[in-house]
Amino acid sequence: MSDSMNEAQEMELCFDRLWPLPRSITGEGVRRTHDILSEIIPLTRHEYPTGKKVLDWEIPKEWVVSDAYVVGPGGQRMLDVHDNNLHLVGYSIPFRGGVSLKQLEEHLYSMPERPGAIPYVTSYYKPAWGFCLSHDQRKSLPDGDYEVVVDTKLIDGSLTLSDLVIRGETDEEVLFHTYTCHPSLANNELSGPIVTAFLARRLMALPQRRLTYRFVFVPETIGAVAYLDTHGGHFRKHLLAGYICSCVGDGGVCHYKASRRGNTPADRVAEYVLDRRFGRNYRRRDFSPLGSDERQYCSIGFDLPVGVITRTMFGEYPEYHTSDDNKSLMDFEAMSEMVDILCEFCETHERNRVFINTKPLGEPRLSRYIDYKTIGTIVPDEVTLAAKWCVHYCDGRHDLLDIAERSGVALGVLDEVSELLAKSGLLALPQKREDR
Repeated sequence: MSDSMNEAQEMELCFDRLWPLPRSITGEGVRRTHDILSEIIPLTRHEYPTGKKVLDWEIPKEWVVSDAYVVGPGGQRMLDVHDNNLHLVGYSIPFRGGVSLKQLEEHLYSMPERPGAIPYVTSYYKPAWGFCLSHDQRKSLPDGDYEVVVDTKLIDGSLTLSDLVIRGETDEEVLFHTYTCHPSLANNELSGPIVTAFLARRLMALPQRRLTYRFVFVPETIGAVAYLDTHGGHFRKHLLAGYICSCVGDGGVCHYKASRRGNTPADRVAEYVLDRRFGRNYRRRDFSPLGSDERQYCSIGFDLPVGVITRTMFGEYPEYHTSDDNKSLMDFEAMSEMVDILCEFCETHERNRVFINTKPLGEPRLSRYIDYKTIGTIVPDEVTLAAKWCVHYCDGRHDLLDIAERSGVALGVLDEVSELLAKSGLLALPQKREDR
C-alpha cells in the first residue's frame, strides 16, 4: 500500500477488495478474504477437515457455488447470485427445475418492514435452497412458471481459520477475535477483520511488548468452537483478556458487552479506557447468551474473560443483516479511531500489573527506596502520592488499575512508580497463577 495513504484510506482500499468476495462459513471466498488480510499481517492458515469433531459440533461440508439464478415467465434472469451474493440463501443445496410462482414463494425471503432491502438468510445445518430479494421486488413478481438454477455442491473439504500470535516478554495473552463469513455485509462483517488486522499491524511495530497478543479470524460460531477445541486448554492457563471485534465501522456510539463474569481484566480495562475517552457517551451491556462468539468463550466450561467491542450494537441498527449494510454505512475515519481505542486497551493491559509489598509491617520509609533525581518527568509530590497508594494496596489482590480508580492517580504514573519500587526491592511480582 502507498506510503502517502493514511490509515483510513488504506482501510477503504482493503474494504473495496474484500467487498465482492462470496464469503460463507467455508469455501474459497473465505480463503481469498484471508489472503488479502495476510497482505496486512502475516497470518497462519489452519484447515479443519469436514467431519472433524470439535467440542459438541462437527465441521460441515464445504459449500461450493458455481451459479444460482431464477428465470421469470418472460425469460428475464433475476435473483442472480453474481449480481448480489445475498440473493442466494447461504448453504443452499443444489436444485434445478421449473416451478410455479406459488411453489417458488415457499423458497423466497424478504422483509416487509424494510421493503427495499435484500435480507441475509442462511441454512447451514438444515438442507434447503432459497433466494432472497427485496419485498418490493417480491410483490412485483408476475404469475406464471419460473426456471430455478441452484448450481452448488456440498463437498468433503475444510473450514478455514487464520491466526497471528505476536510474542511478548510474558506468556500472558490478550486475544482479539473477529469473523470472516458474512457475504456482502459491510459493518456487520468487514469492519471487524479490517480493524483487527490494522490493530495487529500497529502492535507488531512496537519495539517491545510485555504481553503476548493473539489475533483470530474465523467463521462465526463453528470457527470459534473449532478454535476453542484446539486452544481452550491454552486459554485457561494464559488468557488475561479477550475481545470480540464486530460492527465497528459505522461511527456510532461505542458499546461494550461484558464477559459472563462481568468483572474480569477484559471488562475493567475496556470500561476504564472507554470511560476516560467518552465519559457517559458509551454504553456498557451485561453479558447475555444472545450475540456473537463471546457465547463460545464465555460458555460455562471455559468461562473465559472475553467481552465484545462494537460501535452500534449488532442487531440494533436498521440496516443489520440486509443489503443496506453496505459501504455507504461505513466511516473509515471512525474505524481508524477504533484502532486507536483498542491500542489504548492494549497499553492499559501492558501497564496494569499486580505487585506485593515486601515490607508490609508499617509504612516503609520511602526515601530509602526512591531516588527523586532519577524520576524524570513526574513531579516528586506525585511520586510520593503514587508510592503511598502502592505500598498500602499492593497486597497481591489489588492491581494497578484498581489503585488508579481508588486514588485518582493516573495509571501511567502508578506504572512508572511501581516499576521503580520493584527495582528497589520494595515491591515484587507475585507467583504466576496457572489457571484463570
